[in-house]
Amino acid sequence: MSSYTKQPKNATEHWARLFNAQRLGSDKQAPVQDSARTSFHKDYDRLVFSHSFRQLNQKTQVHPLTNQLGIHTRLTHSLEVSCIGRSLGMMSAEKLHEKLAGGLPIGVSSADVGVIVQAACLAHDIGNPPFGHAGEYAIRDWFMHAERRSVLEHLSAEERLDLLAYEGNAQGFRLLVRNEHHPDKGGMRLTCATLGAFMKYPWQASHSNIIDSDNSYPVDKVQKFGSFVSEAHQLEELATCLQLPRSQLHDGFARHPLAYLLEAADDICYALIDLEDGIQLNMLNFNEVAEIFYQLIGERPAAITLPAKLSVSQQLASLRARAMMRLVNTVTDAFVDNSEAMLAGELTGSLFAHCDAEVQSGITQAKLLARERIFNHPSKVRMELMANQCLQRLLDAFMPLAWTVSNHASMPFEQQRLLSLLQPHLSEQQRQLSDNIYHNILIILDFITGMNDHEAYRLAQELQGHWGTMV
Repeated sequence: MSSYTKQPKNATEHWARLFNAQRLGSDKQAPVQDSARTSFHKDYDRLVFSHSFRQLNQKTQVHPLTNQLGIHTRLTHSLEVSCIGRSLGMMSAEKLHEKLAGGLPIGVSSADVGVIVQAACLAHDIGNPPFGHAGEYAIRDWFMHAERRSVLEHLSAEERLDLLAYEGNAQGFRLLVRNEHHPDKGGMRLTCATLGAFMKYPWQASHSNIIDSDNSYPVDKVQKFGSFVSEAHQLEELATCLQLPRSQLHDGFARHPLAYLLEAADDICYALIDLEDGIQLNMLNFNEVAEIFYQLIGERPAAITLPAKLSVSQQLASLRARAMMRLVNTVTDAFVDNSEAMLAGELTGSLFAHCDAEVQSGITQAKLLARERIFNHPSKVRMELMANQCLQRLLDAFMPLAWTVSNHASMPFEQQRLLSLLQPHLSEQQRQLSDNIYHNILIILDFITGMNDHEAYRLAQELQGHWGTMV
């Protein structure tokens, strides 16, 4: 007998809308499924074979430009998150099927829900710039500099916020619905269900950030957002397709419930696996990490028997697997327990905020240890300073093209050659920059943020006259 209180039958209809297989950007109706390879499996395949996903192979997860083997990149991190996401999606669907009076919607299986979350997780960092979060800070800092105020005055307040609060999440949405072109345009044309699960922040910068009295700089801490003004139409179209309610916290939309599972999968991986990387880089020791793993498992060391003569990495892998198993069970229980609040757009905090106190404490301790001992480690700080200078150099070189291209004939030689480097990366629909400064800026950011760490470092070195400098 299930321990869940049954939801009414109309809840099944609500979930059916959230599992919509309509492809955003396509006028065609969602196809009737006639094979084992569903539309959601096709989403996963499209992502795996995309150029932007391959670029994650040499993009920073935590440690920029590391040469040590086995340290995670954004690609390996995304693959691991997608595996956890698939388990969360499948197990949540099985438990949800018990709770719904009408069961899961007709034609939707727990495996379908698993692959929706898996595909969304695969894409969750696809818009990250080189050098990870350090890259985001570098872009924001560049636009916040006083020298850029005269350029920002030509933009609307909403457009300015896109740059001053620049977000890799919004870049990822832009990439999926615009830049990775279907032959007939429309981006990658993923299903609305997958894009909904991908969108952790289904609102624009102006819905969660404000700017100061002179209309230039964000006030207080920059808040995350998921769509630039340039993709506002696609965001509205997605929300309409999924019938997402308006958020009670800001002017945007409430999250798709599966986005909470994506967030949890990401948290599980970086809370546990970042600590393992910290041990490999001699930033942490085994005992302090193992203590957190034991807490997440819910048992003391004496209660767990590990095979004799295991290496440190093997011991960590065994403990991590047990911790992940418990976290998946706990998170999926929280998902089903709070499903009605998610459907109404009323859930506050992450799913971990609704788990038992021991799990919450373990995740908090893992994040705190990573922040204090890994993110602030001197070697990482030095690399982030280098990364900041690298991106500042690229922005200094390329960004003036956004507002000087209309005078192409009078461009200095250097700018003409920079434009020739940018030209191959412009879309078929727009082979030249235009008179719209905002759109030109985003196109240049597409080019720069699409580079991996090594490409960005190498080009920045070459722009400084250091030919052939490699890392």
